[in-house]
Amino acid sequence: MSNYILAKQNGRNIPLEDKAFGASNRAKKMIAEQGKDKVINATIGSLLNDEGELVVLESVAEVVNTLKPVQYADYAPIGGVVSFKEAVQKAAFGSYQPKAYVEAMATPGGTGALHNTMVNYSKAGDKILTTDWHWAPYNTIAGEIGRSVETFEMFDGEGKFNVAGFAAKVKELVAAQGSLVIILNTPAHNPTGYSLTDADWDGVMAAIREEAANAESIVLLVDVAYIDFAGDEEEHRKFLPKLEDVPANVMSVIGYSLSKTFTLYGTRCGAAICLAQTPEIAAEFKRVNEFSARAAWSNAARISQQILSDIYSDEALLNKVGAERAVYRDMLIQRGRAFAEEAEKIGLEIVPFDAGFFVSVPCDNADEIAKKLEAEGLFILPLKKGLRISVASISEAACRKIPAMIKKHM
Repeated sequence: MSNYILAKQNGRNIPLEDKAFGASNRAKKMIAEQGKDKVINATIGSLLNDEGELVVLESVAEVVNTLKPVQYADYAPIGGVVSFKEAVQKAAFGSYQPKAYVEAMATPGGTGALHNTMVNYSKAGDKILTTDWHWAPYNTIAGEIGRSVETFEMFDGEGKFNVAGFAAKVKELVAAQGSLVIILNTPAHNPTGYSLTDADWDGVMAAIREEAANAESIVLLVDVAYIDFAGDEEEHRKFLPKLEDVPANVMSVIGYSLSKTFTLYGTRCGAAICLAQTPEIAAEFKRVNEFSARAAWSNAARISQQILSDIYSDEALLNKVGAERAVYRDMLIQRGRAFAEEAEKIGLEIVPFDAGFFVSVPCDNADEIAKKLEAEGLFILPLKKGLRISVASISEAACRKIPAMIKKHM
């Protein structure tokens, strides 16, 4: 029997509820019924303090309080406020200065950057390539616009990034489609917490360069949503120059989000930033992205664009934001390491982890295990290949407790 009444399926498989938000809602219900001390809600993809309250950088909040109504109530240009587009490049690139031709486009979160890249650089029916461990909304975005997601195994038998598997899939899809959009989420990958190494990047870019001769176009979208919570901010931007040594029919797009870096989740602001080999390709990027924005959301919210512009126009304020963020980054990294340490002690296998909001545990019966854990007051997200635990939303003590709870049911 169809799950649709008046709505049209259009090739999509629309669930009755979002898995992550559904699990979180059940956790909140149990908290209301049994008390906060009986529940660990490790489903939330936001940074919370040890008391379970949303972390909002006070330095950023201070900027919000200084804004005049016209600075947030007026429409922003479709492509974004000029000062924001300049500031977001500084935020994304740090001390690295691109030698490519760059254009920045304001989007509603990193999700907007994903949507516009898929809709403009792939064809209807195309497959978008990403890792087998990946953020589920990649599939939702692709499906909504008549594309689908194809994956390669992210890790080889030695637990290293599977460059050979990546290269084989690039070759296969270029041969089948002629053009290809690739999404790689790094550093601090969601959901594994893995960050591509310099050697990984060398292999990725070599594979792309090799197939470029056979392709109409290859567009690599690097989803860097967690870049400023992965560790040293400059160290984790060292890979950026590697994106530039490519032929003209290859373009990289940086998908940047203000949600994590500036704790501005609800303002829905991000950017798509291209690294193009010619000024014509950069100009085309601007034109097609503004067209797609007009068709989907018209223009992104102005308030967060103004906030970022103000932060980057005041060096003392920028330093204050960076120092405050570093405190919470250290807290997050310590939580992830605590989970990894406890998992190693008891022999619980986890997917290779460096840093970030999430840790993943591979298993074959994730839904069954997650259901049993919910009965014990632990809420985590079951995925196709295992379990995702948000270390961002729980205390270090909870991080040390959870591995044994999972191991018991495996």
